[in-house]
Parts: sequence; C-alpha cells; structure tokens
Amino acid sequence: MTRLLLSLILLAGCIATVRADTTADEEIRALIQAVADSGCEFNRNGSLHSAETAAEHLELKYSRGKRYADTAETFIEQLASRSSWSGKPYQMICDGEAQTAGDWLTATLEELRGQ
Repeated sequence: MTRLLLSLILLAGCIATVRADTTADEEIRALIQAVADSGCEFNRNGSLHSAETAAEHLELKYSRGKRYADTAETFIEQLASRSSWSGKPYQMICDGEAQTAGDWLTATLEELRGQ
C-alpha cells in the first residue's frame, strides 16, 4: 500500500512538472506570436526589422536556448530582451514610440495571462 501511495505521489509530481513545462512553452510561443502580429518594428543592434523577422529571430533564440527559459519570465529576461552578441537591449517601436522589448514582452505576458 505504501509503494502504491508513493508511486501515485511521484506520478502526480511528474504530471505537474510536464504541465508547467507545457504552460511555459505555450506562453513563450504566444509571446513570439504576439511580436509577429504586433505590426511594430524591432530594433536589434541598431538595425530595424519587421515584426515577422523579429519573431523569427526570437523563435531561433528560443529553440537554441530553451534550457535557459523554463518560464516565460526567464525567456524574456535571458533570451528576448537583449542581444547575446552585443548586450544591447532590443526595442519594440510601435506607432513611432520605442520601448524596451523586455518591457513590451512583460506587458504582453500580463495581458495574455489576464485573458
């Protein structure tokens, strides 16, 4: 009986971990899609890029650095806020107004979670 109970507890922990990973991945992919759909320009190392190109770049960074992004917040902080090459912060330029990509993504994440 004790073994069965222990097995059920371990199984529940594994399921919770898988669900947490799935939720983080879903949120990160939703953030990347939000960038693609934004219509904003993306300033990366002084060069302007379209929203679609920015999303492709973030998808590439996520696919290569997934191990550094176990939550949407760490994705924003570790991968999506600044250039890993130069260290310069990325910017989202929407309707002529610039803000850091980190701030834009954090606000977008809050909106996604509120839906």
